Order: sequence, then structure tokens, then C-alpha cells
Amino acid sequence: MADRQPTILASLTDQVLRVVNSGAVLAEFPISTSRYGPGEQQGSECTPRGRHVIRAYIGSGLPEGAVFDARRSTGERYSPELARQFPDRDWILTRILWLSGTEPGRNRLGTVDTMRRYIYIHGTPDSEAIGVPDSHGCIRMRNRSVIELFDMVGPGTIVDIEP
Repeated sequence: MADRQPTILASLTDQVLRVVNSGAVLAEFPISTSRYGPGEQQGSECTPRGRHVIRAYIGSGLPEGAVFDARRSTGERYSPELARQFPDRDWILTRILWLSGTEPGRNRLGTVDTMRRYIYIHGTPDSEAIGVPDSHGCIRMRNRSVIELFDMVGPGTIVDIEP
């Protein structure tokens, strides 16, 4: 790998996340972004566009399928039985890469602040759709994929989310 830190490019159109460094694609993963499309407004449940950075990096060392609530591990592991017990839960699993916008007025500060909207890259149950828009604003990935991504990048990594 080059001396520079890799960059993450997420395509809303293609529903693909790429990790690139010095022009080379290091990894490519299918994702699921918002079922409501792109948008930055608080309460919209849309996926914000533009340049972001990974502000927080949560879940190191936890098992695949670890369940999070308010960015804290609940100590549970996702299972079909747990899903039946909580059928309306928006599952945030395995790892969280919490995004912060870098563009004031577009995705940072005020009513368009990505971090205050709690927008993450995170794992999701295998039963959830990937490759099609289906999230509540976050970027969902398969659990094994988010572990691989988590191990490739770190806090401060640039994340560009574009059509």
C-alpha cells in the first residue's frame, strides 16, 4: 500500500463502495444507501452527499454480528431469534464508522450536519438487501465486508459520497 491513507468512494447510483489509494482500487463492496435517496436535511432519512471523514471508529475486536444501540455494544449477537423479538429494529451490527461532513452548509453544521444525523457505515443482517437503496440514511454493508473495511481504514479517512 502507498504511504497515503486510502480514500473511500461511495456511489449512490451503483450502490458500491470502493477503497482507493493513489488511483488504485484496493477493495470494492456492495452497499445499501437510503431508500429515500440522497439528501442532507435533518430528519429526511436520506444519505448525505459530498466529502466526509470518519470521525469515530467503533467496534474494534467485537465479534461479527455484535449489536449496537446508541453506538454502544449491547453484548448481544444478531440472530434470527433476536430479529423476531425486535421486528422493527434498524439493526446496526459488527462495526460503526461514524461520518462527519466537511462542507459547511452542505453536510456540516445546522440542519444538514451528517454527524448530528448519526450517519454511519455499518454492518447489517444477511437478510437485509444489499446492492439496492434500502437504508434509513446510513451506508449498510455485509458484516464481513465492514470488518474488512474497518481493518483497511481509520479515523480521519476521507469518504466521498456521490451520485
